[in-house]
Amino acid sequence: MLGERTCIMGVLNVTPDSFSDGGKYDQPDAAIQHAFALEMAGADLLDIGGESTRPGSEETSASQELDRILPVLEGLRGRLKVPISVDTRRSAVAEIAMREGAQIINDVSGLRSDARVAEVAAKCGAPLVLMHMRGEPRTMQRRPFALDVMKDVTRGLRESVARARKAGVEKSRIILDPGIGFGKSYGQNYELIEKLAQLAALGYPLLVGSSRKGFLGATLARAGKRLPLEERIWGTAATVTACILGGAHIVRVHDVAEMVQVARVADCVANPKLRAAQ
Repeated sequence: MLGERTCIMGVLNVTPDSFSDGGKYDQPDAAIQHAFALEMAGADLLDIGGESTRPGSEETSASQELDRILPVLEGLRGRLKVPISVDTRRSAVAEIAMREGAQIINDVSGLRSDARVAEVAAKCGAPLVLMHMRGEPRTMQRRPFALDVMKDVTRGLRESVARARKAGVEKSRIILDPGIGFGKSYGQNYELIEKLAQLAALGYPLLVGSSRKGFLGATLARAGKRLPLEERIWGTAATVTACILGGAHIVRVHDVAEMVQVARVADCVANPKLRAAQ
């Protein structure tokens, strides 16, 4: 899956309260149709989540997650050509989702919520995304931010990797995510993108999700009002380009068709082999 070209991960939130598209795809039929649309738009993989982890969100039970994602996995099984990632921090959800057709586990807690997620990944031989989150979704933007965000994220990701490796996850199946917007100030999000190459030096592929996030809305504010979510596409494009030039292997986005174009051009800037093949 990971090669010279950046992979596009399409976001499919089957929740009523996700920050960007909550409620749009919380019915199975709508979610299934959107999944096919994301694939047609050029997504290389699909990330399905049944729990909102936006700032201020309340915890969702495992049974609620499963009620939301299982009908979608069932409807897509054998019909979707691209791999499916399940966005969950619970081993019970991950285990059942893998059995029902998911192929990748994306844990936004970096194994801090449930260390057994790594055991599920190891047992299934599945790729495991480990994201850095400072605090918990409900309070993460109200906590004191790290004095040195690069040290904080690097330390947290190293700890997550150690847990995963101890559980038997192969090094080649681990992907790291710095967690843009998860317990970081707006300025720290930009610093993480600027210094992404330092995280690439940890020796694992990088996934970055900056799509439509609050720091973009603040930067692009008009007359003191944050830019609406649907108007943050160009800001997202700028961060996607910067992330690719900084070494990202996967970008997680909502606007797949547009970011496919952004990534293809950024890939040619970053990789002489790709532009030589034009």
